[in-house]
Amino acid sequence: MHAAVLRYRVMAYITGVLIIVVCFVGIPLQVAAHNSFIVNDIGTVHGFLYIIYVICAYMLSQKLGMKTLSWQTILLLLAGTVPVMTFFVERWMMRTYITPALAAADAADAASAGQQPVGR
Repeated sequence: MHAAVLRYRVMAYITGVLIIVVCFVGIPLQVAAHNSFIVNDIGTVHGFLYIIYVICAYMLSQKLGMKTLSWQTILLLLAGTVPVMTFFVERWMMRTYITPALAAADAADAASAGQQPVGR
């Protein structure tokens, strides 16, 4: 579970930063200075990484037991398409789903570790 959370959070931050760069730096540069480097190249990188983000987010949602077509899962998957939204959704996911699931998993691991016989 910890690895899935780490993958999701890293991809959420990378995707969020790239779409902010494209929207708030690339598009104004394209309009004002006729420089389309950021929009074309960084936008393409964001597109590829967004696909990885969707895969990581979907895998995490399945590990958390979220329904596939619930509004929470759809919001999670579409968060990388709106600038700044990934940061809010990532915080919401941590507070609502991930932290309680990690606490439950850690408690289950601690309980199962206490039941194992000593000497193995």
